[in-house]
Amino acid sequence: MKALPLARPGEALSVLCLGAHADDIEIGAGGLLLNWLANGIRLDVRWCVLSAAGIRSTEAEQSAHAFLSGAVLADLRLARFEDGLFPQQEATLKRWMEELKDGPVPDVILTHRRDDAHQDHRAVSRLTWNTFRDHMILEYEIPKWDGDLGRPNSYAAFGEEILARKIDLLLTHFTSQRAKDWFDAETFRGLARLRGMECRSPGRYAEAFTLRKAWIG
Repeated sequence: MKALPLARPGEALSVLCLGAHADDIEIGAGGLLLNWLANGIRLDVRWCVLSAAGIRSTEAEQSAHAFLSGAVLADLRLARFEDGLFPQQEATLKRWMEELKDGPVPDVILTHRRDDAHQDHRAVSRLTWNTFRDHMILEYEIPKWDGDLGRPNSYAAFGEEILARKIDLLLTHFTSQRAKDWFDAETFRGLARLRGMECRSPGRYAEAFTLRKAWIG
Protein backbone atom coordinates (compact mmCIF):
# COMPACT_ATOMS: atom_id res chain seq x y z
CA MET A 1 0.00 0.00 0.00
CA LYS A 2 1.37 3.43 -0.95
CA ALA A 3 1.85 5.80 1.98
CA LEU A 4 0.51 9.37 1.88
CA PRO A 5 2.99 11.38 3.98
CA LEU A 6 1.74 14.70 5.30
CA ALA A 7 5.32 15.96 5.53
CA ARG A 8 8.78 14.67 4.70
CA PRO A 9 11.95 14.85 6.83
CA GLY A 10 13.01 18.46 7.21
CA GLU A 11 9.60 19.85 6.26
CA ALA A 12 7.33 21.77 8.62
CA LEU A 13 3.93 20.56 9.78
CA SER A 14 1.44 22.54 11.87
CA VAL A 15 -0.72 20.36 14.11
CA LEU A 16 -3.66 21.16 16.37
CA CYS A 17 -4.19 18.48 19.01
CA LEU A 18 -7.52 18.39 20.85
CA GLY A 19 -8.20 16.15 23.83
CA ALA A 20 -11.11 16.15 26.23
CA HIS A 21 -8.97 14.93 29.14
CA ALA A 22 -5.34 14.69 30.16
CA ASP A 23 -3.83 11.58 28.47
CA ASP A 24 -6.36 11.42 25.57
CA ILE A 25 -4.03 12.90 22.95
CA GLU A 26 -1.14 10.75 24.13
CA ILE A 27 -3.14 7.52 24.04
CA GLY A 28 -4.79 8.22 20.71
CA ALA A 29 -1.99 9.88 18.74
CA GLY A 30 1.17 9.84 20.85
CA GLY A 31 2.89 7.34 18.57
CA LEU A 32 2.12 9.38 15.46
CA LEU A 33 3.59 12.53 17.02
CA LEU A 34 6.68 10.74 18.35
CA ASN A 35 7.25 9.12 14.97
CA TRP A 36 6.96 12.43 13.12
CA LEU A 37 9.58 13.93 15.41
CA ALA A 38 11.85 10.90 15.14
CA ASN A 39 11.70 11.22 11.35
CA GLY A 40 12.80 14.84 11.34
CA ILE A 41 9.45 16.54 10.77
CA ARG A 42 9.55 20.11 12.09
CA LEU A 43 6.40 20.16 14.21
CA ASP A 44 4.55 23.31 15.26
CA VAL A 45 1.98 22.02 17.75
CA ARG A 46 -0.91 23.53 19.66
CA TRP A 47 -1.82 21.01 22.33
CA CYS A 48 -5.22 21.62 23.93
CA VAL A 49 -6.68 19.70 26.86
CA LEU A 50 -10.19 20.81 27.73
CA SER A 51 -10.54 19.23 31.18
CA ALA A 52 -7.36 19.44 33.26
CA ALA A 53 -7.66 20.45 36.90
CA GLY A 54 -5.59 19.68 39.99
CA ILE A 55 -3.11 16.84 39.54
CA ARG A 56 -4.48 16.21 36.06
CA SER A 57 -3.26 19.66 35.04
CA THR A 58 0.26 18.88 36.22
CA GLU A 59 0.19 15.50 34.48
CA ALA A 60 -1.07 17.03 31.24
CA GLU A 61 1.61 19.73 31.21
CA GLN A 62 4.52 17.42 31.98
CA SER A 63 3.37 14.77 29.53
CA ALA A 64 2.84 17.23 26.69
CA HIS A 65 6.35 18.64 27.09
CA ALA A 66 7.80 15.11 27.12
CA PHE A 67 5.91 13.96 24.02
CA LEU A 68 6.77 17.16 22.15
CA SER A 69 10.43 17.27 23.07
CA GLY A 70 12.17 18.33 19.88
CA ALA A 71 9.21 20.16 18.38
CA VAL A 72 9.89 23.57 16.84
CA LEU A 73 6.99 25.04 18.81
CA ALA A 74 4.78 23.56 21.52
CA ASP A 75 1.88 25.77 22.59
CA LEU A 76 0.08 24.11 25.52
CA ARG A 77 -3.44 25.23 26.44
CA LEU A 78 -5.26 23.72 29.43
CA ALA A 79 -8.91 24.43 30.20
CA ARG A 80 -11.06 23.38 33.16
CA PHE A 81 -14.37 22.29 31.74
CA GLU A 82 -16.17 19.87 34.05
CA ASP A 83 -15.32 16.25 33.37
CA GLY A 84 -18.27 14.15 32.24
CA LEU A 85 -20.52 17.12 31.50
CA PHE A 86 -19.23 18.48 28.20
CA PRO A 87 -22.64 18.23 26.44
CA GLN A 88 -24.14 20.47 29.13
CA GLN A 89 -21.33 23.02 28.63
CA GLU A 90 -21.39 23.00 24.84
CA ALA A 91 -22.09 26.71 24.33
CA THR A 92 -19.05 27.67 26.42
CA LEU A 93 -16.98 24.94 24.79
CA LYS A 94 -17.91 26.27 21.37
CA ARG A 95 -16.78 29.79 22.26
CA TRP A 96 -13.48 28.39 23.62
CA MET A 97 -12.95 26.38 20.44
CA GLU A 98 -13.68 29.38 18.21
CA GLU A 99 -10.81 31.27 19.86
CA LEU A 100 -8.40 28.66 18.52
CA LYS A 101 -9.13 29.89 15.00
CA ASP A 102 -7.24 33.11 15.79
CA GLY A 103 -3.97 31.18 15.85
CA PRO A 104 -1.95 29.72 12.97
CA VAL A 105 -3.88 27.60 10.47
CA PRO A 106 -3.11 23.94 11.20
CA ASP A 107 -2.19 21.52 8.43
CA VAL A 108 -3.86 18.69 10.34
CA ILE A 109 -6.12 18.43 13.39
CA LEU A 110 -6.11 15.47 15.77
CA THR A 111 -9.35 14.97 17.67
CA HIS A 112 -11.67 12.33 19.13
CA ARG A 113 -13.72 9.83 17.10
CA ARG A 114 -17.23 10.97 16.26
CA ASP A 115 -18.64 7.63 17.45
CA ASP A 116 -16.70 7.43 20.73
CA ALA A 117 -18.80 6.06 23.61
CA HIS A 118 -17.66 8.81 26.01
CA GLN A 119 -19.96 11.84 25.91
CA ASP A 120 -17.09 14.30 26.43
CA HIS A 121 -15.16 12.78 23.53
CA ARG A 122 -18.16 12.97 21.21
CA ALA A 123 -18.74 16.62 22.15
CA VAL A 124 -15.14 17.55 21.32
CA SER A 125 -15.33 15.72 17.99
CA ARG A 126 -18.63 17.36 17.06
CA LEU A 127 -17.33 20.84 17.90
CA THR A 128 -14.08 20.19 16.02
CA TRP A 129 -16.01 19.56 12.82
CA ASN A 130 -18.37 22.43 13.53
CA THR A 131 -15.51 24.89 14.08
CA PHE A 132 -12.88 23.77 11.57
CA ARG A 133 -14.61 23.25 8.23
CA ASP A 134 -11.65 23.47 5.84
CA HIS A 135 -9.02 21.27 7.46
CA MET A 136 -7.73 17.72 7.41
CA ILE A 137 -9.07 16.08 10.57
CA LEU A 138 -7.82 12.76 11.90
CA GLU A 139 -10.05 11.20 14.57
CA TYR A 140 -8.14 9.02 17.03
CA GLU A 141 -9.44 6.21 19.22
CA ILE A 142 -9.32 5.59 22.97
CA PRO A 143 -9.67 2.03 24.37
CA LYS A 144 -12.13 1.78 27.24
CA TRP A 145 -14.48 -0.40 29.23
CA ASP A 146 -17.35 0.34 26.80
CA GLY A 147 -15.65 -1.64 24.02
CA ASP A 148 -16.41 0.95 21.35
CA LEU A 149 -13.47 0.41 18.98
CA GLY A 150 -14.66 0.74 15.40
CA ARG A 151 -13.31 0.17 11.89
CA PRO A 152 -10.69 2.85 11.19
CA ASN A 153 -9.57 3.68 7.67
CA SER A 154 -6.19 5.35 8.24
CA TYR A 155 -3.09 4.20 10.07
CA ALA A 156 0.18 5.62 11.39
CA ALA A 157 2.72 2.80 11.35
CA PHE A 158 5.80 2.65 13.57
CA GLY A 159 8.16 0.22 15.26
CA GLU A 160 9.06 -1.06 18.71
CA GLU A 161 11.17 1.95 19.70
CA ILE A 162 8.32 4.42 19.19
CA LEU A 163 5.79 2.18 20.92
CA ALA A 164 8.07 1.59 23.91
CA ARG A 165 8.64 5.33 24.23
CA LYS A 166 4.91 6.05 24.08
CA ILE A 167 4.09 3.47 26.75
CA ASP A 168 6.92 4.61 29.02
CA LEU A 169 5.76 8.24 28.85
CA LEU A 170 2.14 7.29 29.52
CA LEU A 171 2.99 5.20 32.58
CA THR A 172 5.49 7.76 33.86
CA HIS A 173 3.33 10.87 33.62
CA PHE A 174 -0.17 9.62 34.40
CA THR A 175 0.25 8.02 37.78
CA SER A 176 -3.32 9.02 38.75
CA GLN A 177 -4.65 6.61 36.12
CA ARG A 178 -2.74 3.49 37.09
CA ALA A 179 -5.60 2.20 39.26
CA LYS A 180 -7.78 1.82 36.16
CA ASP A 181 -7.72 -1.80 35.04
CA TRP A 182 -7.34 -0.86 31.37
CA PHE A 183 -4.55 1.68 31.80
CA ASP A 184 -1.49 -0.52 31.39
CA ALA A 185 1.23 -1.49 28.94
CA GLU A 186 -0.62 -4.61 27.77
CA THR A 187 -3.63 -2.61 26.62
CA PHE A 188 -1.57 -0.08 24.69
CA ARG A 189 0.72 -2.71 23.18
CA GLY A 190 -2.13 -5.05 22.28
CA LEU A 191 -4.10 -2.36 20.46
CA ALA A 192 -1.00 -1.12 18.65
CA ARG A 193 -0.19 -4.66 17.50
CA LEU A 194 -3.76 -5.23 16.28
CA ARG A 195 -3.75 -1.98 14.31
CA GLY A 196 -0.28 -2.80 13.01
CA MET A 197 -1.55 -6.13 11.74
CA GLU A 198 -4.48 -4.44 9.99
CA CYS A 199 -2.22 -2.10 8.01
CA ARG A 200 0.71 -4.54 7.67
CA SER A 201 2.99 -2.13 9.46
CA PRO A 202 6.66 -2.79 8.64
CA GLY A 203 7.40 -2.13 12.31
CA ARG A 204 4.50 -4.35 13.51
CA TYR A 205 2.72 -1.53 15.37
CA ALA A 206 0.41 1.34 14.47
CA GLU A 207 -2.20 3.80 15.67
CA ALA A 208 -5.52 3.99 13.84
CA PHE A 209 -7.58 6.98 12.79
CA THR A 210 -10.77 7.84 10.97
CA LEU A 211 -10.20 10.21 8.05
CA ARG A 212 -13.63 11.33 6.85
CA LYS A 213 -12.55 13.87 4.26
CA ALA A 214 -9.29 14.52 2.39
CA TRP A 215 -8.17 16.45 -0.65
CA ILE A 216 -5.72 14.48 -2.80
CA GLY A 217 -3.56 16.95 -4.67
